Amino acid sequence: MASKDKYPVSFEIDYPTKPDKLSSFFRIIWSIPVLLLVGILSGGMSSDEAGGITGGLFAATALMIVIRQKYPRWWFDFALELNRFSYRVMAYLLLLTDKYPSTTDKQSVHLNIEYPDVKKDLNRYLPLVKWILALPHYIVLVFLTFAMLVVTIIAWFAILFTGKYPRSLFDFVVGVGRWGARVSAYAFLLTTDKYPPFTLK
Repeated sequence: MASKDKYPVSFEIDYPTKPDKLSSFFRIIWSIPVLLLVGILSGGMSSDEAGGITGGLFAATALMIVIRQKYPRWWFDFALELNRFSYRVMAYLLLLTDKYPSTTDKQSVHLNIEYPDVKKDLNRYLPLVKWILALPHYIVLVFLTFAMLVVTIIAWFAILFTGKYPRSLFDFVVGVGRWGARVSAYAFLLTTDKYPPFTLK
């Protein structure tokens, strides 16, 4: 259950003290297999599918909450693990870790979402409008994502020439991921009614 003083979603990545230069140099190429896998799971590889598994999860979860006020634990666990895998892929692609994304192990990427007590913590009708209410976040995240890509390019050069990922740049990229995880939990995973804060921390 979510406590009142903290957001029920946390996202952290262990800081890499000595990134691998060779792995970083070829990161885009080595990321292709797992990017294809995430694309297939999200439905992004086919134009005639409406969101693949992720779109289906959202629609079905919304219906379960609205009609039956239920969020089966196994359903929640599946959605959480799918998102954890996606964030491991993101972390690897953005040079935040050198560990090739595992489909099972958490590795150095820590995404935690609290399981909701649906009848106590969730308004049964909010799933119908949450994705609209999160619109301000989408706009901010577009700009943050662009900045994150620029920062990642700078970090790539820093790793190649100094062997280090500048801590301030690392914290910024992780912060953008944290912001995105909170918005996703609110608007699409539907695990909380607490509106996401406008912060990287």
